[in-house]
Amino acid sequence: MKKYKNILVWSLFDFANTSFAIIVATFLYAVYFKKVVASGEPIGDLYWSYATSLSMFITALISPILGAISDYSAGKKRFLLFFTLLCILSTASLYFVDEGDIFYGIILFVLASIGFEAGLVFYDAFLPEITEPKNYGRVSGYGFAAGYFGSLASLGLVFPFISDNKIKETFIVAALFFLIFSLPLFIYLKDSRKQVNKTESYFKIGYKRVWDTISHLKNYKNLAMFLLSFFFYIEGINTVIYFAGNYASTTMKFSEMELIYFFLTVQTTAIVGSIIFGIISDSIGQKKTIIITLLIWIITVVLAYLVHTKEEFYIVGLLAGLAMGSSQSTSRSLMSLLTPNEKRTEFFGFYSFFGKSSAIVGPLVFGFVSYITNSQRLAIFSIIFFFLIGLFLLLKVKEVKANPSF
Repeated sequence: MKKYKNILVWSLFDFANTSFAIIVATFLYAVYFKKVVASGEPIGDLYWSYATSLSMFITALISPILGAISDYSAGKKRFLLFFTLLCILSTASLYFVDEGDIFYGIILFVLASIGFEAGLVFYDAFLPEITEPKNYGRVSGYGFAAGYFGSLASLGLVFPFISDNKIKETFIVAALFFLIFSLPLFIYLKDSRKQVNKTESYFKIGYKRVWDTISHLKNYKNLAMFLLSFFFYIEGINTVIYFAGNYASTTMKFSEMELIYFFLTVQTTAIVGSIIFGIISDSIGQKKTIIITLLIWIITVVLAYLVHTKEEFYIVGLLAGLAMGSSQSTSRSLMSLLTPNEKRTEFFGFYSFFGKSSAIVGPLVFGFVSYITNSQRLAIFSIIFFFLIGLFLLLKVKEVKANPSF
């Protein structure tokens, strides 16, 4: 019974944090930033790419060190609490961002995004502690499915505000939603703690552990190949997610209300995809499942470039939703299988490092191509390169059935 409660409260955190992902990063604030803060100018895409890339760059730098510190002191939950509160407070502060506040709007978003993304390092590292390796795929899928349910719930809550054109109020709703539904994890989920004799600062300890891992990376060749593959294909996924709202609004001419219906559709298929592919991955293996989802992503990007009507774009959204949660949740479960137990959070720090550092280049490529060509279609098509490289490298990864012995 305790095992199921742990899975429930762990998944509930995913339910909570996607209020930030959908309302701020993907949808309302992303559109609000370009239309209002950047006054609807094309350079708004470039500014937004700067904001997303900067947040990912900072997160990428600190994640491995934070993970190493957490492994040393076994204190994942306190780090997760700090970054969760950083995200919540910064998200609520977006309410005060108005037209022309580009610098203020970027800084607050960067802080909120760092809180969200860095927190995932410690959240993801809980997965191997709450279930067995044979269930990593489905439990990871449950978490992502709960997240998409959270997206539906948070969109439902902000619907009246959007109807009244009170967009800024939705940022307060997102912060409160994240706060309330993340509490059960901090109250009920136990974190293994240990006493350590600390003769150096935690930062120095973390740096030394990370450097030791890097210097012995030859011992983790298979894991390194997966991380390199992950670096490329998550680049494409993150870029699509961060620019989906702007693309639908600017290129496909969706109104705010039409965007609501569109994202409700995407989130629904994402729930289905996360659960179904989570179960499939435990049957056919995580690697094969990720390959399938990457093929779906490639088709999605091609269609996004080709379609011209809103009705056709719904097909793009359905495919993106199907691949979105499943590709990310299955990547997390494969990472859990490949990671040595004694360096679990540290390697999830590297997992975050590769994921976040990849999101530096993708948004910049999209923003730059959109700016110089004045075409988001060409910008979205340029992202297909990342999926193709990631797929090629993934084919070289050797999958294992349980945590290897290093």
